[in-house]
Amino acid sequence: MNAVDHTRPDAVDHTHPGPVLVVDAVTKRYGDRTALDAVSLTVAPGETVGLVGESGSGKSTLARLALGVLAPDAGSVRFAGRDPYRLRGRADRALRGRLQFVPQDPRGSLNPSLRAGEAVAFALRLHGTPRAERAAAVARLFTQVGLEPALADRYPRELSGGQLQRVAVARALATGPDLVVCDEPTSALDRSVQARLLDLLTDLQERTGLAYLFISHDLAVVRHLAHRVLVLRHGRVVEEGPAGLLWDSPAHPYTRALLEAATGVA
Repeated sequence: MNAVDHTRPDAVDHTHPGPVLVVDAVTKRYGDRTALDAVSLTVAPGETVGLVGESGSGKSTLARLALGVLAPDAGSVRFAGRDPYRLRGRADRALRGRLQFVPQDPRGSLNPSLRAGEAVAFALRLHGTPRAERAAAVARLFTQVGLEPALADRYPRELSGGQLQRVAVARALATGPDLVVCDEPTSALDRSVQARLLDLLTDLQERTGLAYLFISHDLAVVRHLAHRVLVLRHGRVVEEGPAGLLWDSPAHPYTRALLEAATGVA
């Protein structure tokens, strides 16, 4: 962890003892459409919170709010005890480093003209890693996510979907984050590749204490990884609880419908 600059009133406190992320009664509207309606959630250090819902339920809007790239119309978002919309300069850059993102489509998020290692090195540069140390850091990150370091010399078009998603994870890890927001990161992968990626995320969490906000339409995928699950429908949380409990005893009809879709059992 980086030391906290207590001389700055907007410094990000990495030693904040509470939840790493607190979303409190946020509402977001697009014109006359309400995307989120008084949604609240918390993510503790080392915890995975799954967010499940069909397309249009508000999942992606909530992800953008959690990442601090979209401001709520009402309610509040706090990361490591600070308001991300009030941070400026060095404190803002520090927060962005502690809060990272793994996208649904890694191929679309990687510059096709950059080699995979260059994409990760760019994140290291933004985080302040000296040029002389970046090649070794890229090799360590590739190894950490289960990729051969030699793959750093390949372009995105030369990598499989599973390899690309691991590059996206390596890029997220480059800044030493506390929380990674994963937005449907397995939806474009087949089941066997999905399982290996989920195992990787679990292993990384056990070794580093990472927290995840894991967003998916697939309750079966979320159950594999999440400690707690929130079910979102039409911008509202309709059910919340431990992943195993929601799987075994879903209380809301919508949760039961999602479970039936995941298991194929009516």
